[in-house]
Amino acid sequence: MIAKLLPTVNQKFCLERTEVEILRSFDMRKSPWFTSGVRVEPPPFTGSGTAGSILDLVRNGHATTRGELAAVTGLARSTIAQRVDALLAGQLLVSGADAASTGGRPPGTLAGDVGATHSRVAITDLNGTVLAEHTEDVPVAAGPDVVLAWLEQAFDGLLERTGHSPSDLRGVGVGLPGPVEFATGRPVSPPIMPGWNLHPVGARLSQRFGVPALVDNDVNIMALGEHWTHWRNQSFLMFIKVGTGIGCGIVNDGHVHRGADGAAGDIGHIHIPDHDDIICRCGNIGCLEAIAGGAAMASRLNDHGLATQSSRDVVDQVLAGQPDAVRIVRQAGHAIGGVLATCVNLLNPAVIIIGGDVALAGEPLIAGIREVVYKRSLPLATGRLQIGLSRLGDEAGITGAAVMVLETILAPAAIDAALANN
Repeated sequence: MIAKLLPTVNQKFCLERTEVEILRSFDMRKSPWFTSGVRVEPPPFTGSGTAGSILDLVRNGHATTRGELAAVTGLARSTIAQRVDALLAGQLLVSGADAASTGGRPPGTLAGDVGATHSRVAITDLNGTVLAEHTEDVPVAAGPDVVLAWLEQAFDGLLERTGHSPSDLRGVGVGLPGPVEFATGRPVSPPIMPGWNLHPVGARLSQRFGVPALVDNDVNIMALGEHWTHWRNQSFLMFIKVGTGIGCGIVNDGHVHRGADGAAGDIGHIHIPDHDDIICRCGNIGCLEAIAGGAAMASRLNDHGLATQSSRDVVDQVLAGQPDAVRIVRQAGHAIGGVLATCVNLLNPAVIIIGGDVALAGEPLIAGIREVVYKRSLPLATGRLQIGLSRLGDEAGITGAAVMVLETILAPAAIDAALANN
């Protein structure tokens, strides 16, 4: 039951006298801009006034006392008291007097970020804090049976390592390197994932672990993790993953924009003029990914006599100061920047974050991107635009997978349903 999710100090929302205090929560208070003294005014309240919507206000730092809850919602203090009492009874809010309690094991989520060539798995608490994690080179092209069997075993190992049992779980979140139909948790015709088309990934993991299992494109969860952790004061963020391939995740007003069918952000297969001699793995010609992706750069450097087989090998050559590698990565930045300039003119993002393996190359890539974006985009669209490297690095996918689950199981409707069934 969700009513039993937060019995330990690391997940408590605390009520003492008339003060509602978040001792520690995966919310705005962990963001640098918030802790530096900038207080975000809550948006106009549009919730239903249920216990779930009250908890959501507390979790997001929009109200910290009963009086503030009444002011923000417009509800009577007696109604606020009733809602808070229900949350107290469900242990979703606990009194300050109980804050020192450390009884029981903290429940948590399993998060997995499956890449084209290597994967990362973790178990997190309900703050999104990683309790344990494991990385391994697992080619996604090995197929769903091999990869998911490894994923399940890795999750089992993390549970055992942290002294948890499956009954402590509240959700599973997984990112995959290809288009995903989010509602069903199934990949759809992923170019670099042979055998995965329409495979019921979400249903399999949900049945295996007995909890909700959410599956999304890996760059979507990376965008969500980066936004939630560092950029929650920005309404529109684009996250560009430059790894073996190239993808884009879009966060608008705090929510991932997936498009009508989950295909939004697939910039890696936008056609680049004058490159029709290059065939992409998707079957088309002249795709951005086939020109500027990590696999394409590795192949090009290999032709120059350098032993590069992967995007990480490309980065190693750049960091070693190899001139051809630096030049090719900067050229890739120019190609990516050309596509992003169109995106900037069309969507007017506030922030563009560059992540993925190739982002570790640093200045040659980011300088190439910035040069073209600022040259080809309209001044109004770039006046306040920030372009930078991922702050989470390899942790972006894990963080985003955890947040994806937390936002689902702690959503107002989910909380209200749990309290109703308690």
